[in-house]
Amino acid sequence: MKTYSGIRGFDGLEVTVNGAPLPEHYEIKRYTTWGFEWTYEGDSPRQLALAILFDHIGDGPRAIRLTEPFMRTVVADLDNDWTLTSDEVQRAIDAIEKAA
Repeated sequence: MKTYSGIRGFDGLEVTVNGAPLPEHYEIKRYTTWGFEWTYEGDSPRQLALAILFDHIGDGPRAIRLTEPFMRTVVADLDNDWTLTSDEVQRAIDAIEKAA
């Protein structure tokens, strides 16, 4: 199981997957040049949603399709410091796809 986490520190934001930096995955789609953000809806939270989704499912087109609802329902509601397991990511994907 993977664990995604984000921390707001004095030196900025840090987002990891299993302790290693999570790539922005700009090669899949670039929503921003400013990197990741969370706790609101916007381009940088959208980039974080895409990165988590692509890392989790490994399917670029599907990750892009899920990015907007995942950003609105998960990323925008994250605390300043957060952790998501791959099980939690999958449950959110399942709920999004069921509602579609």
